[in-house]
Amino acid sequence: MGSPTNQRRRWPGLLLLLAVFVFVAEIVTYPTESGRFDTAKNAVQSWTKSIHSPSSASPSLSTTLIFPDEEDCRCQKWLEAEDNVSYSRNFEKDPVLIAGADQDWSSCTVGCKFGFPANKIPDATFGLAPNLATETIHRSMESSQYYIENNIDLARRRGYRIIMTTSLSSDVPVGYFSWSEYDIMAPVQPKTAEGVAAAFISNCGAHNFRLQALEMLEKLKIKIDSYGSCHRNHDGNVIKVDTLKRYKFSLAFENSNEEDYVTEKFFQSLVAGAIPVVIGAPNIQDFAPSSDSILHIKNLDDVTSVAKTMKYLAANPASFNRTLRWKYEGPSDSFKALVDMAAVHSSCRLCVHVATKIHDKEETSSARFQKRPCKCKGKTGNNVYHLYVRERGRFKMESIFLSSRSLTVDGLKAAVVRKFESLNHVPIWNRERPEILRKGAAEELRVFRIYPVGLNQRQALYTFSFGTDAQLSDYINSHPCTKFEVIFV
Repeated sequence: MGSPTNQRRRWPGLLLLLAVFVFVAEIVTYPTESGRFDTAKNAVQSWTKSIHSPSSASPSLSTTLIFPDEEDCRCQKWLEAEDNVSYSRNFEKDPVLIAGADQDWSSCTVGCKFGFPANKIPDATFGLAPNLATETIHRSMESSQYYIENNIDLARRRGYRIIMTTSLSSDVPVGYFSWSEYDIMAPVQPKTAEGVAAAFISNCGAHNFRLQALEMLEKLKIKIDSYGSCHRNHDGNVIKVDTLKRYKFSLAFENSNEEDYVTEKFFQSLVAGAIPVVIGAPNIQDFAPSSDSILHIKNLDDVTSVAKTMKYLAANPASFNRTLRWKYEGPSDSFKALVDMAAVHSSCRLCVHVATKIHDKEETSSARFQKRPCKCKGKTGNNVYHLYVRERGRFKMESIFLSSRSLTVDGLKAAVVRKFESLNHVPIWNRERPEILRKGAAEELRVFRIYPVGLNQRQALYTFSFGTDAQLSDYINSHPCTKFEVIFV
């Protein structure tokens, strides 16, 4: 037997081992958000991954080290039982019904059917309807400068309750963009055309200055090959995208300057690897794959400087190639988040929107939902909040539980990622994105935005944020059983 001094030296090491054993044993007993028990190995792996993940969405170390105590677990189980209120309508058995062409959207994440059923009132219909129980839908992809009825405020005053236009402020945006329609990541081909830029303009009476800008560019010695009806100097019987691939620049001139009105002219230019020279949406930068990938003529005063830039880029291959580096490095997360929206067809997103409104109405009118506690206070004074989250484009909500000790923006992101990772979740865009942009991305979930359900996509993508942890805390405390949507990139 060793001396008392040696025995005392062993005790700190033994205590440390005992502490580690107790810590791991406690992890085994902590339930996940779904109420199931993780193994110690999985819990430690999840903990380690969240600390060392390079993702910008990863929580800070101080947030990650917070583990639920026994009281938190009791609260979570109590909330799971008390908040478990079923909706009166099951959309799997009784799908959302939209009056229109007979079509069954079996791939939608909520029951969704378009048709003309006998003796049944549809949930929504295109056009105005006398039945107040039916949601009225206005849908158009035209500019409101040509069709005034597409103005959102005017459409609402006319009685439409669901607006579907190119505006991201619509209830259900119907943009011209999608991964499936445009091979945006197609490789760049050699620029063999004699002209510097190509133009396909056929409406010579546009509601903006695009023809004046074209004439000014030509006067500034920018050689433009025009294939459209306006200023035509080349045979227009060509395949547009194949033709654009031979040019360094594409004049993506829209027929009106309206927010979010960005048509195939712009996206075909991206496919072709021709730098878009844009006249159109004042917020066109929101649609750019990188910050320096487009040239924007906001007004006629910009034409001279844009022409100068075009000449410089055309004469300097290295600089020109830098504007297209997004083709090799990948577009920005903001661009991916925008185009990913179209991975779910607008008809399906319409059904998700209508089903969400139906559930929201029941939540506000039914005492069963009003009685949900949504929050549990333990003996130690710590609160546990029951929140709901779904991926944008999906209907089903998943439960997450957040302790007041981790009621922070980073804590919310970490809880959302843990929940969806535990479900082996595959992002909804995974089947639509080009392989080069989905390789490995689905294996590590990265949060781009988390926002309250009900915001439009302009708010969700560009204007909304919980600026501080205090703002998030105030919002959750004032909105029991808060429902969030998450955008993964």
